[in-house]
Amino acid sequence: MSETLVAQLPVGAAEPDERAPTDWRTQSMQRRIRQRYAAERRFRLLGLAAVVLSAGFLAVLLVTMVYNGASGFVQTRIALPVDFARAGLVLDPARLRGPGADLALAAAGVEDATDNAAVAAFGKDGATLLSDGAWLSVRAAIKRDPAIMNGRSIVWVPASEAIDSAAKRADSPANEAIVAQLKARDALSTGFNWPFLTASDSNDSTRAGIWGAFKGSLFTMVVTLLIAFPVGVLSALYLEEYAPRNRWTDLIEVSINNLAAVPSIIFGLLGLAVFLGTMGLPRSAPIVGGLTLALMTMPVIVIAGRNAIKGVPPSIRDAALGIGASPVQVVFHHVLPLALPGILTGTIIGMARALGETAPLLMIGMRAFISAPPGRISDPSTVLPVQIFLWSDQIDRGFVEKTSAAIIVLLVFLLAMNGFAIYLRNKFETRW
Repeated sequence: MSETLVAQLPVGAAEPDERAPTDWRTQSMQRRIRQRYAAERRFRLLGLAAVVLSAGFLAVLLVTMVYNGASGFVQTRIALPVDFARAGLVLDPARLRGPGADLALAAAGVEDATDNAAVAAFGKDGATLLSDGAWLSVRAAIKRDPAIMNGRSIVWVPASEAIDSAAKRADSPANEAIVAQLKARDALSTGFNWPFLTASDSNDSTRAGIWGAFKGSLFTMVVTLLIAFPVGVLSALYLEEYAPRNRWTDLIEVSINNLAAVPSIIFGLLGLAVFLGTMGLPRSAPIVGGLTLALMTMPVIVIAGRNAIKGVPPSIRDAALGIGASPVQVVFHHVLPLALPGILTGTIIGMARALGETAPLLMIGMRAFISAPPGRISDPSTVLPVQIFLWSDQIDRGFVEKTSAAIIVLLVFLLAMNGFAIYLRNKFETRW
């Protein structure tokens, strides 16, 4: 303190503390504290707004899909009276047993008998009220009970797309009037559309289903899992537990990280060149789709596996080695079981991503029209995302609702896989 300031102090007064804040310093500090609190409140509000916005977008997506796709799970059917005794069907009942029953019924004129019965029941335009595949329901009824061919019977058959649309929502006045007339005669009913879940693709929207694509997705995912999971886990174990730390290992790690970010269509080109062009595997088959998706999923499993293995405490390894376990026993008896929850979670998340992929499967030809579900992994098939893509290109109203309904099924499948991943993580997770 300067001599001038000391001279001005009264006798006995304490020397002022230079570290004590003056008035302007206190006000400045309070202002800064208020600014920090205000910034914290703004940050919390921004975070809450982001969560609300994300939840709003998700709600809009789900509501839109459910609104557009709910009608895809509903089917309109018409009660068709068929006089089989006068239909002129010439068929030996013995031919209704065995694999040739469908061909025998088709040759017997069931389709013409169905159209004639519709005209007799509903007028000259009666056949237009029925789906193009209505005669298949009549054929199925004959196969279930051949005795109906001796008399008159009522068979519930799917309605045409126009009648189905008018029964579910506002449509043209003419179609709504027809629907009202059918309801007045108790000849119209709506119920759950089981063929949507049990049938395959068709040119007729009233007969189209997702079972073929769903089965193709299952086969493809099985092939992907059987290849990507063991190779990815063993690669993660080697890189984390055995590989020496040198430039080659660093190069491999960088390559794996880069492969995880490569666009999926590149893997489709690789599958097209290697599996189809070089190895000659069958085109549009689940085995090719599974191999292609395994290449795409494997880097994700390796990264997730390495992170899970790193999370195992080193004391576990030291304790196992201290009681005489070999390095292999340490890895497979102690490290791998403890890292399994993280590995399984990353695997299922990678599989869920593969399930929703379309671009690589389009490159290997899995966009063909498949009217029968595959029986083996080498049979031609398609998958749910590709089936949705194909239906979305149709202009018929029936395919629009089927597209949204198929998206709902795919979302349920994805949510089930993610829920299974959460269950596995909670079941096998060890808290330290």
